[in-house]
Amino acid sequence: MIPKVFREVIDLGDGREISIETGKLAKQAHGSVVVQSGKCMLLCTVVSNYKQSDVDFLPLTVDYREKFAAAGRYPGGFFKREARPSDGEVLTMRLVDRVLRPLFPKDYHSETQVMIQLMSHDDDVMPDAMAGLAASAAIQLSDFPFECAISEARVGRVNGEFVINPTRAQLAESDIDMMIGASADSVMMVEGEMDEISEEEMTEAIKFAHEAIKVQCAAQLKLAEAFGKKEVREYEPERTDEELAKKVHDLAYDKVYAVAKAGSAKHERSAAFGEIKEEIKATFSEEELADFGGLVSKYYSKAEKAAVRDLTLNEGLRLDGRKTNEIRPIWCEVDYLPSTHGSAIFTRGETQALATVTLGTSRDANKIDMPSYEGEENFYLHYNFPPFSTGEARPIRGTSRREVGHGNLAQRALKGMVPDDCPYTVRVVSEVLESNGSSSMATVCSGTMAMMDAGVQLKKPVSGIAMGLISDADSGKYAVLSDILGDEDHLGDMDFKVTGTADGITACQMDIKVKGLSYEILVNALNQAKEGRLHILTKLTDTIAAPASDVKPHSPKMVTRIIPNEFIGALIGPGGKVIQELQKETGTTIVINEDPVTEEGIVEILGTDQTGIDAVITKIDSLMFKPQMNESYKVKVIKMLDFGAVVEYLDAPGNETLLHVSELAWERTENVSDVVNMGDEFEVKYLGTDPRTRKEKVSRKALLEKPEGFVERPPRRNNDRRNDRRDNRDRKPRRD
Repeated sequence: MIPKVFREVIDLGDGREISIETGKLAKQAHGSVVVQSGKCMLLCTVVSNYKQSDVDFLPLTVDYREKFAAAGRYPGGFFKREARPSDGEVLTMRLVDRVLRPLFPKDYHSETQVMIQLMSHDDDVMPDAMAGLAASAAIQLSDFPFECAISEARVGRVNGEFVINPTRAQLAESDIDMMIGASADSVMMVEGEMDEISEEEMTEAIKFAHEAIKVQCAAQLKLAEAFGKKEVREYEPERTDEELAKKVHDLAYDKVYAVAKAGSAKHERSAAFGEIKEEIKATFSEEELADFGGLVSKYYSKAEKAAVRDLTLNEGLRLDGRKTNEIRPIWCEVDYLPSTHGSAIFTRGETQALATVTLGTSRDANKIDMPSYEGEENFYLHYNFPPFSTGEARPIRGTSRREVGHGNLAQRALKGMVPDDCPYTVRVVSEVLESNGSSSMATVCSGTMAMMDAGVQLKKPVSGIAMGLISDADSGKYAVLSDILGDEDHLGDMDFKVTGTADGITACQMDIKVKGLSYEILVNALNQAKEGRLHILTKLTDTIAAPASDVKPHSPKMVTRIIPNEFIGALIGPGGKVIQELQKETGTTIVINEDPVTEEGIVEILGTDQTGIDAVITKIDSLMFKPQMNESYKVKVIKMLDFGAVVEYLDAPGNETLLHVSELAWERTENVSDVVNMGDEFEVKYLGTDPRTRKEKVSRKALLEKPEGFVERPPRRNNDRRNDRRDNRDRKPRRD
């Protein structure tokens, strides 16, 4: 018996719909929904333990997986089973996590899992745009203590018109690809890439997406109401002590304010704050600390945050002594590493990134193999954040989600500036060597300079800046902070990263922590970010004004040739013999791809020695050489035969043809060597294909003057030969 199913439908306004359904699948989960658009179906389940974990944070896990069966495909690899999540899946997990996490109570510490699975794929629907909706809808059906319904939506702009959740085909034509997460009241998260749009255009796109999200939030509430809204579970709250909180605040506030106002460096400031904290703890007995020492630390952190925020709002000063719109000192250097194809150092204050560039062929492209998308990236960026960059020692357990997310942001910032006709596959790797402030924006800056140093002809240089916001709803005061520190990232109400050229924004990432942030403040913050971004851009262009005119001497040179389809086999040779020997002889790498439209061969020749590249080009030209009727060509004798000489076209080495003995001279030639010898060079005339032998025919004598009185023998008549054979058949067989 099929249980009762509850369903709500969301109209996207252009004939497309999203449905949210519950009651049929995964009923033992604390909340489960199936979200469907077209043939795309996501199953989301949520579970949270009823017992609080013994930690001081929310152990929330958001897991998003795409099943290959959803697209009717097998997973790659030996075991044919889904394994570790792909970068694309990790990025979707981060998008959902960043919106959900702030809406749980700060004292809720139960282990919580949100699991989202792609169960059915539709080529016209991008599933990541519905993951946030699925997660929130499932939570609304649970008894979790969760503030309000949220959703996420992708917004694109095609031909000047905004589109909600565009198809992949529409996205290819769009100049905006942004994901917005919001509740009905407030925008909470923005991430995306743009084609050099203005701050005002970006704000309009956010507004447009927010209107669609309001409809999706309302649908979730209707579904929960129809299903039967559960009572919010009771949980053991954190211990509080208002009297202790006031005591710690009074002891710490003025001292912290004074240290913050002194404008010290990171380690000096951290040490001073640590001393204040220890002094406060010293005012309590060992028994008191054993009883409520954790609360003392918690209330000290609150007092520290309040003092630092007040300093900025009241006096416009920051922890390191800067004004709100001031950028830390910057120094840059290019061509630092002698063996890489390109390198650059970008240092801003206490943040430093060293970027390297590697140039390769299409064979080095980053292969993307997901159920929802298959393709290649000819430009990609990897970001590494080792523990020493923050002065810590901790285990390294593979690439973290943070590294995937920060690398993706920097890649999106730069990829639009790599020209479409760039012949190389370009890989940028950013090694973060110091971090106090945005290392992802330092990666954008170092990546820009490293590519210019490598000779990648970027359309325009790109810079990036991390911004913060501190606001006070009661007084109406707010301060936008340019180039934030790591400490300011935690104590602010919004942190956002913006990248762009001198002409517009190329990527952004925002996390907004206050409700009801006005669009006026957002626009002001974006405009201040533009000023800082342009300031940083001048530092980059002062270091390297334009891309290097050519790649470095030790870097591979790339030449691309187009050849007709019928010559691909000849270039490869039987079992790859020709191309393998050619690569070995010339010291090059040769990659052949077939154009899916024209079916022509695209030959990529990569090598550090121009002589080797030229040799490959000569071979290709030779393979494609086609002599023209009645044209003259210079040839060289490479083989002597009894009935002629084999000659090679000098303009096309490797192209050979037979010069028959009858075409050597007008006079009768008894021996080939009487006229030509090995190594002789001379001209011949191309006479096309001999209709009798069906082989190419060339002539030396056709270019010689006919001797005086020369009488050419009449051509043999074919009928005579046939008549001879017929006469022979009429004869009686001769016996021995």
